[in-house]
Amino acid sequence: MANLMIIKNARIYTPKPEPEPLNILIKDGQIYDIGKDAFFPAELGTAILIDAKGLSVIPGLVDVHVHFRDPGFTHKEDIETGARAAAKGGFTSVVMMANTKPCIDNPETLKYVLDKGRTTKIRVYSCANVTVGMKGKELTDMDALKALGAVGFTDDGIPILSGDIVTKAMEKCAELNVPISFHEEDPAYIGNNGINHGRASLHYGIQGSDRQAEISMVKRDLEIALKTGAHIDIQHISAKESVELVREAKKRGSNIHAEATPHHFTLTEEAAIEYGTNAKMNPPLREEADRLAIIEGLKDGTIDMIATDHAPHSKEEKARPITEAPSGIIGLETALSLGITELVHKGYIDMERMLTLMSENPAKLYHLDAGYIKKGGPADLVILDPDAEVTAGDYFSKSDNTPFTGRRLKGRVLYTICGGNIAYSAGL
Repeated sequence: MANLMIIKNARIYTPKPEPEPLNILIKDGQIYDIGKDAFFPAELGTAILIDAKGLSVIPGLVDVHVHFRDPGFTHKEDIETGARAAAKGGFTSVVMMANTKPCIDNPETLKYVLDKGRTTKIRVYSCANVTVGMKGKELTDMDALKALGAVGFTDDGIPILSGDIVTKAMEKCAELNVPISFHEEDPAYIGNNGINHGRASLHYGIQGSDRQAEISMVKRDLEIALKTGAHIDIQHISAKESVELVREAKKRGSNIHAEATPHHFTLTEEAAIEYGTNAKMNPPLREEADRLAIIEGLKDGTIDMIATDHAPHSKEEKARPITEAPSGIIGLETALSLGITELVHKGYIDMERMLTLMSENPAKLYHLDAGYIKKGGPADLVILDPDAEVTAGDYFSKSDNTPFTGRRLKGRVLYTICGGNIAYSAGL
């Protein structure tokens, strides 16, 4: 018996908004038809029927930067709970980072995370490490890891300090036609990570992290990328100077990409003063001019993607002093609402642009069949009320380390559908 679903009266974003409400027919995991009068009259009794009148249907979101902490740190998160949190947030595809324990520098660990990902209700992909043991000295067997399913390479969490290693890695990734992502923080400029060198570091009486830590490495890696032709992703960009460097590099080469997090386009270092360790992350929250530069980069195409950098930690770890607590916040369950609230409702970008940043562009960079709605495509969809008010909290993640808990936001996910199956329902 065919697996059937009908979504009626939907305002569809493909991510371009369709001019009138339409029906979406789903059969065996794919979009069978889209149209005003599309229906399964002979088989209606076997179909799941969802009336989306007054609601929006958007492509399933794609997050190319998540930490599911599995293996090695499953008291913070595991692949199952991470996938559930993603589905609640409207994500149908995620790309895991490789800084697990053991890290994903070998076939056995890569196979473990991909096999476990297949047991979830969404599409879970993974990067593999650039260097063996994330030590920055020796490249992994990238050919073998790509052949086993790695969709990209990164040592996220640790910067690669050797320019020679970075050059060799980019050359290999260009050959393999896979993206390579960089955590850009030179420790030479960092006294204490996770807190901006400025008002926040003065508040805590510490040195903090200077913006040059990011700027210097972004500048180096953009130059190498332009020489090698590799598709690179400057991860979680935080400084206005970095945004401008990317903007100028894009004029010289088409393979330059960058991502911004919801916390970096929403908050400044004042949040680190107000919320303490729950607003400590690498790179840190910086100044208002940096936040506005990131928003401008999202508007004009300098920054291609919104990615959460979902980084769960336990309450006990975040309760440590500011210089000892780990950096990072969770983000999968608040990202869409923050985008709607902080970018769309405030008039910086429209819904179409936001969906391009959160679905179409990340899918294209990582060569994923995702991020769009059309006949014959995957039935990876989100049904939401973009104007409904929600209160951040009641997380599906194992962790709750975020400064956004309790904040009133716009945009409520009602259903997340992946491969034609309901991965999340607000009513269940």
